[in-house]
Amino acid sequence: MESRTERIRFPGASGAELAARLEMPAGEPAGYALFAHCFTCSKDLKAIVRISRALAARGFGVLRFDFTGLGESAGEFADTNFSSNLDDLVAAANYLRESRGGPHLLVGHSLGGAAVLAAAGRIPGVQAVATVAAPSDTEHLGETLVRLAPELEASGEAEVRLGGQRFRIRRQLLDDLAEHSMDRHLKGLGLPLLTFHSPQDEVVGIEHAARIYKAARHPKSFISLDGADHLLLRREEDSRFVAGVLAAWARRYVGDGAGEAAEEAAAASPGSGEPAPDLDHGEVLVAGGASGYANRVWAGRHRLQADEPERVGGTDTGPDPYGYLLAALGACKSMTLRMYADRKGWPLTGTRVRLRHAKIHATDCEDCETREGKVDRIEVEIGVEGELSDEQRGRLLEIADRCPVHRTLVSEISIKSRLGPPL
Repeated sequence: MESRTERIRFPGASGAELAARLEMPAGEPAGYALFAHCFTCSKDLKAIVRISRALAARGFGVLRFDFTGLGESAGEFADTNFSSNLDDLVAAANYLRESRGGPHLLVGHSLGGAAVLAAAGRIPGVQAVATVAAPSDTEHLGETLVRLAPELEASGEAEVRLGGQRFRIRRQLLDDLAEHSMDRHLKGLGLPLLTFHSPQDEVVGIEHAARIYKAARHPKSFISLDGADHLLLRREEDSRFVAGVLAAWARRYVGDGAGEAAEEAAAASPGSGEPAPDLDHGEVLVAGGASGYANRVWAGRHRLQADEPERVGGTDTGPDPYGYLLAALGACKSMTLRMYADRKGWPLTGTRVRLRHAKIHATDCEDCETREGKVDRIEVEIGVEGELSDEQRGRLLEIADRCPVHRTLVSEISIKSRLGPPL
């Protein structure tokens, strides 16, 4: 499959214009990936270009960009740090989401790998994360910089030679690197993770991959890049191997790219390749085709996919209607908890809402008024993270049941249907 490259510029977090390249497949993308490069590298590093184009050839759209002050991007590199890189990464994700509907997959090389792990929780819609030669902590880079420029700690500024180029860095970079806890980001990731690392990596040792794997939660996978160097420049086949494995792995998790059936259904479904309709906030349009259960869904400016699982005759290209119902309820509860905790100033650091829908016999429901036939039951398990007291946790559980969607579902609902104009 051939691919094409688009030149793009968009504003970064600081306002500086960032340069990017969007690698696009020949047909409708299975999903979009956002690629973060290594420290002082650029989007044009050969390995990054090879992996991005190989992913595009396998059906993924891939955005690679230069952080502030690097490559073709504007701004001063000396004024940047790991936190500003995270902000640039979020800005790139916002651009991709507003213009294309992604990203669904985050990929990071070296420090870029640490960046995607740290920023994943700030980027809506991400379905999977992959790292290549990533450090398990940001202090690793700080120690390297101090070793290369001992005067940095004393004078507060120094020139460091990295990758054959000279860069001016400031003490604030070291201070910022020391503030980030990668262990916390990994434990709270909550997404499928694939880690690539070479046992022969002389820049970031293989022990970092072991720490990442141990700290992360399942589903997680590790692939050894035996014989590869840190930048994947020594052998071109290392980049091709990463892209091939990554594309196959990502298709298990990235919605529109989950296998050949998803591609066929997306091509046959209505609205494929057409512009998004003009919808108001809170308005949803669902379009079905001449056959099958696959549907395009537009919620405002966001495009989604709905379908039924294969066992009932669908092609499983997206969640079924009840999946979206549970997602709406779970998202509402999670957002309500965040708003309440922020208003109270409580140290809520994360939420996990797990939901399940089932039909049960009315006689098995102690708190239902209906006594015959079956009733719908939604079971909700809510996890809250942070240094919260038992009283605060109990109050958050009460507040979750007061979210607007929950109240809509348990109150009287009026639904009126009418025939609209022909399509």
